[in-house]
Amino acid sequence: MDTVRWMITTAPEIFLLLAIAIGTILGRIKVRGFSIGTTACILIVAVLIGQLGSFSFPPILRVVLFSLFVFTIGYRSGPEFFASLSFRTLAQVALALVIGGTGLVLVLIFAHVFKLDTGMAAGLTAGALTQSSVIGTASSALAQLGLPADVLKQQEANIAAGYAVTYVLGYILTLLFVPFVAPRLMGIDLKAEAKKLEAELAGGAPAKTDNLSYRKFQARAYRVSAAASRTVGAIESEIGHRTVVERIVRRGADIAPRRDAMLEDGDDIVLTGPTAAIVEAEPIIGEEIDADALLRSLPGNVIEVLVENSKLHGRSIREVAEIVGDNARGVFLRSLTRMGREVPLGPDTRLYLGDVMTLVGSTGNIARATAQVGHALNTGDRTDIAFLVAGIAVGLMAGLASFKVGAVALTLGGGGGALIAGLVCGWMRSRKPTMGAMPPAAQQTLSDLGLGGFIAAIGLGNGLAAWSAIQTHGLLLVGMGVVVTLIPMTVGTLVAYYVLRMNPVVTCGALAGAMTVDAAVTGACDVAESQTPVLGVAVPYAVGNVVLTVLGPIVVAATFSG
Repeated sequence: MDTVRWMITTAPEIFLLLAIAIGTILGRIKVRGFSIGTTACILIVAVLIGQLGSFSFPPILRVVLFSLFVFTIGYRSGPEFFASLSFRTLAQVALALVIGGTGLVLVLIFAHVFKLDTGMAAGLTAGALTQSSVIGTASSALAQLGLPADVLKQQEANIAAGYAVTYVLGYILTLLFVPFVAPRLMGIDLKAEAKKLEAELAGGAPAKTDNLSYRKFQARAYRVSAAASRTVGAIESEIGHRTVVERIVRRGADIAPRRDAMLEDGDDIVLTGPTAAIVEAEPIIGEEIDADALLRSLPGNVIEVLVENSKLHGRSIREVAEIVGDNARGVFLRSLTRMGREVPLGPDTRLYLGDVMTLVGSTGNIARATAQVGHALNTGDRTDIAFLVAGIAVGLMAGLASFKVGAVALTLGGGGGALIAGLVCGWMRSRKPTMGAMPPAAQQTLSDLGLGGFIAAIGLGNGLAAWSAIQTHGLLLVGMGVVVTLIPMTVGTLVAYYVLRMNPVVTCGALAGAMTVDAAVTGACDVAESQTPVLGVAVPYAVGNVVLTVLGPIVVAATFSG
């Protein structure tokens, strides 16, 4: 033990890294498809390791780690958050606000009735509403109050204790509520409603799996005979399925394949489009020819494009095609993903900022369409470090501002400031894609490392006091946590379905998004045997991240008695 104590005093960072590593490994373990999650596991491991002695970390370490995490949340959510402030997504925004507001009211009621101190109330908020970032914003707000060091340490320990007891339970309850309880409250069969929604997305046709899947894109060469004296546009319209004449070669010379170009007997043309359509084009055009040189000169591509054009936010694919117009000629949508999950495709499927479209077509056509949608994702992109750290610095400065609410100075703190900075920087990036690059893989790394390191530092630094608080308030916290988790989701479900008239399948996805529990979306999709619940996730997730995070300083201001 002497060696351990020496290591704790000399190099506490070793234990911080070990807590992150062990907690991450435990968080990945699934039992019958269920896992607790890395954040809760890191905190539990850190609190247990914290029983070995007194750990001390410089405050700047926690500030930097949490700022990286919360800035990344804002950066990722910024485009969707600002775009969600429109009538097309107002109902989903309202649902996120209802859940956050109901949760806040319940926490404040419990804090008053049971005389909870500020730290315990903030921990209850963070855990029961499954938003880990509340820990950071509440801690930052507490640090601005000028409390004695021992009092501040106890408050932080109570935040950790409240979170540790209520988070796992809140997470489990959300996983169960979204796919099983919410449909019962709405009186619907989730699987049947998902099938109906798929049919609606397909334009009213019966939903079939192959209607939503991609048919292979191909290019074939033909020698014009039957199509002589007809325009390119007329041929494309007759074949249909958005097929495109990509190249015309006339007596060895290339002719621009404009829609008004007239075809002549003996022209060699290249036709691109879905395989099922172009294999039946021979009677309309003429004999198919073996022209490798023609086809090799036509570069094809499959590109992932991030949706960043605010004019497309909340629009159906049918509307998007009309908005993009001729720029979409020769380009096909193979798949659409939202928060890493594939979205069912149909004419009425709606796009949101932050979605990723997989486009197929010739290189030139895709480049033209991409400019109208957003920007192509490039795995070779590097994070713009200058943009990142400058944004965080500006956010931390903004977090220093405060104003009085009674005797309490209400402030966003560094965490809240970094969140707002992230929102603005993410929005700026969507408006000007050439600045502030932060690829999705880098975002995930910064988010995981920032939150994991911050949570580990909290758990290690307050392990002894947190364990004592858990033993003292454990059962009470469990009971309050159940209420603060279930009541907001119940109210949110009823308001969404009966007041806002949201589709019940979309409502299930929106509940998971508003509670920022990704795994609950998977559960809803499994029960529905459909990916349609994913349609409701994006906007509530973006709004929920922001609304729940700012609850930290609000709870501190409302419960601190001096």
